[in-house]
Amino acid sequence: MSDNKFTEFRSLHLRPSPLVLVNVWDAGSAIIVQANGARALATSSASLAWSNGYSDGCDIPLDILVDSISRILRVSKVPLSIDIENGYSDSPDEVAKLVKKLVDKGVSGVNIEDGETSAELLAEKILAIKELCGEDTIFINARTDVYLRELVPAETRLEECINRLRRYISSGADGVFVPSLESLDDMSKLSASINAPLNVMVSSGVSDLEELTDAGVSRISLGPVTFIDAYSTLSEISGASLKAKLPLTLSYDSLNRMCLNCE
Repeated sequence: MSDNKFTEFRSLHLRPSPLVLVNVWDAGSAIIVQANGARALATSSASLAWSNGYSDGCDIPLDILVDSISRILRVSKVPLSIDIENGYSDSPDEVAKLVKKLVDKGVSGVNIEDGETSAELLAEKILAIKELCGEDTIFINARTDVYLRELVPAETRLEECINRLRRYISSGADGVFVPSLESLDDMSKLSASINAPLNVMVSSGVSDLEELTDAGVSRISLGPVTFIDAYSTLSEISGASLKAKLPLTLSYDSLNRMCLNCE
């Protein structure tokens, strides 16, 4: 079953129109997005962490992460991709073991990022995953944070991004992900320079699908905005009902702070 879903998931990146992923965080959100016609499901690492009371940034314990994924898999009828941040380890072998566990459970794809670490380390993790799991079992979406974290000056970001992504692809990545890449011109140049599906993230509903398609984008993610919007409604209702003097405004940073205050 998982092999069939992997093949289905990979094929969704090769269609004329981009694959749109409305990110989920638990079984309930997965059921709703799936019922609305999603061709695949994907978690946001931030959303899944917040839903369990942990901040984003590799703070969630692995047993809780795996249990959460199992609950999503129970209701999922379409391929599921999991954001595993940096793999929760600097050891390529340990990262590969985690991904193998997810593959055995039925996960079809993973996102894995370089963050502020070296491109060499992420390349080694990708190689280790492919060696342990095999070539046709898991779709690796390699994320670079060159734009998100402003790792290099603005004038060299595109070149640095291309160089990193080519390295990840040569190591076995099936797709690439560049959060905070907003320029359609840069998207076009990037997609023309690599031989893999390009994933970008939008901060709200996808209203410019045609422009993104023309720029060579193959996959679009909404990221944690789905969680923030859903829980903003809860904040508004609870604030009004409890007559809060200072109603909460939810954002990535405020949710992280609230979770950190619980530890």
